[in-house]
Amino acid sequence: MLPEQYRLKKKSAFTATYKVKNSTHKGGVTLFAGIKKKTDAPTKVGFVVSKKTHKRAVKRNRLKRLMRESYRLLLKENNLGNSQDYMSLIFVGTEHALDKDFKTMYNIIKSLVRGIKC
Repeated sequence: MLPEQYRLKKKSAFTATYKVKNSTHKGGVTLFAGIKKKTDAPTKVGFVVSKKTHKRAVKRNRLKRLMRESYRLLLKENNLGNSQDYMSLIFVGTEHALDKDFKTMYNIIKSLVRGIKC
């Protein structure tokens, strides 16, 4: 599980990140990047899977767990590239990502994080 200091929680923070419109998509996962950082605060991360993606909460939660664990491992390896230059990141899972296994999801998250435009 991600430490509390890295979690994006407030609705206003999610809305502000979506408004920036800096996004990348790959393999059924979309990454929204917020504004550039001006402080040394850690980058906050949110994970979203809509009810429209799948009816069952079990499926939605599994996808969120896979994305969260992939990001946590990248954070542990300090392999996040220039994604740490942003205030917030939001990973949004779609129905195309529901059938992915952990290794595939890890590679998708890794390429998304490395491919953020500055």
